[in-house]
Amino acid sequence: MTFQEIKLGRPLMVLLTACILTAGCSYTPLDPRSSNDEDEYTDYSKRKTIFGDGGFNLLGGNSNKNDGNSLGVNSFLWRASLETISFMPINTADAFGGVILTDWYSPPESPSERFKLNVYILGRTLRADGVKVSVFRQLRDRAGAWADATVPNGTAPKVEDSILTKARMLRHQTLTSK
Repeated sequence: MTFQEIKLGRPLMVLLTACILTAGCSYTPLDPRSSNDEDEYTDYSKRKTIFGDGGFNLLGGNSNKNDGNSLGVNSFLWRASLETISFMPINTADAFGGVILTDWYSPPESPSERFKLNVYILGRTLRADGVKVSVFRQLRDRAGAWADATVPNGTAPKVEDSILTKARMLRHQTLTSK
């Protein structure tokens, strides 16, 4: 067998193998009934799955409802949290888990001090206990290294209150715009 025969034979074998494999594939519907039937197989809202009635909707609940539940957590709390801490760099934001983690932020007026926030949205309802904020603070020492420092009392509750106030305003704007 010459080099030229080997060179042409290999692509031909790959093509032939691909044709044989795809010829063995066919589509067989699981439910042979017409797709026009209104039953539990075609009406997804009636479907029963491990995620409950209606299955798992990637984008959240009913898109026609404006109840703040189109994410994994309350959308008003989510948006309010992002807007409230928008001045800080965001490291991680998970809308379905309700977690926002910021990176360290140094205020321009005090460059030897920096803060970091962890915001947790705890549910799908707009409630006073629906958001939890953890605040971390560090100060720069004379050697230039950052050292953990105590956070002033009431800082986390003030951020939580600010988020809740903004969320209520967003909800009110949504309800009055209907």
